Amino acid sequence: MELGWIGVAVAPRPATACLAPGQGARQDEADAGDVLPEALGLGLATGVELHLFRFALGIPRSWHGIKYSDAMAEAIVSRTIERFCPRAPSSVAIFAKEAARLADPSTPARARALLFALTKLGCFAVSVGAPLDPALCLSPAMIERFIVVEGATFTPATRRTLRSNLRFVAARVLVHKPPAPIPLSRERAKVPYSDKELAAYFSLAAHQPTEARRRRAEGLLALGAGAGLIGADLRCVTGRDVVERSGGVVVEVRGTRPRAVPVLARYHDIVLASARFARSGYVVGGNDPYRHNVTTPLISSLSGGGDLPRLETSRLRSTWLVEVAEAIGLAHFLAAAGVTCTQRLGDLVAAMPEVDEARTVALLGRAP
Repeated sequence: MELGWIGVAVAPRPATACLAPGQGARQDEADAGDVLPEALGLGLATGVELHLFRFALGIPRSWHGIKYSDAMAEAIVSRTIERFCPRAPSSVAIFAKEAARLADPSTPARARALLFALTKLGCFAVSVGAPLDPALCLSPAMIERFIVVEGATFTPATRRTLRSNLRFVAARVLVHKPPAPIPLSRERAKVPYSDKELAAYFSLAAHQPTEARRRRAEGLLALGAGAGLIGADLRCVTGRDVVERSGGVVVEVRGTRPRAVPVLARYHDIVLASARFARSGYVVGGNDPYRHNVTTPLISSLSGGGDLPRLETSRLRSTWLVEVAEAIGLAHFLAAAGVTCTQRLGDLVAAMPEVDEARTVALLGRAP
């Protein structure tokens, strides 16, 4: 109800204590009091209680509203916790309420979520004979035990939510707890090379003083940007692993992840020339492919190119990944499917039929 500029909230409940007329806020305070209708000359109204704003002198009215809103929000959260009545033993309810109150949730919805998680945890602790001590129940070991044992009855999303909420409460409630791990930055994908940068590196490789260095440098560039090979997969490629079949050029990759990788069409001639020169030897050189710095001497020995940054094989792989993704329309597929995280795509691919090499070569080995 609105009376002039004084906001009055009417709540139908039995009146208990009332504020004596004339008892207001002091000079630097503001609060909300309960008065009976007589205080405003509205007559008697049994069972009707008024919440009246009382404004302190010298404080802007907007500040009164902010303070009143904050106080009301805290009161609603506190009332939500106090009125929580789960279908659980009274000791579990007390544990959940006390822990939720100490966690200081900001909204009623957040309070209910924490109370739900704490009740489930409390019931589990009672079932295993553990005391309802926050220091024990909210320890990382107990939370993980609860998630592994009791969480098996919930969906994966519910398990993740329960663990997040319980960890949140533990961080707010526990005094003696291990320090939080230092956040580590996530490694980002390397920036792919542009067409001009690739042309500059291939020009540098073509102008090396010896044929061996030219073929090895060109083979490194073509296998990286044309087939996405990196690390041991790149170092272990011999001249005999590069073959023409299935309508294109394929590199037989050995090692821990054996597979056949089609080479992009515009790198066919370069890869084949480097493979013929290497014969049974390694395309990028070296005698032991498992030596970690096989490609380092080759990259360091490139003569000229003072205006070019040091060649990175990881950027060559990123260049191949982007080119292949554009060829198969990966960005269009993700946009149409509304997919922002590809974590589950591997599960879907595992259920698909085995890929056909000829079709793979036709799809990934074609010219852009």
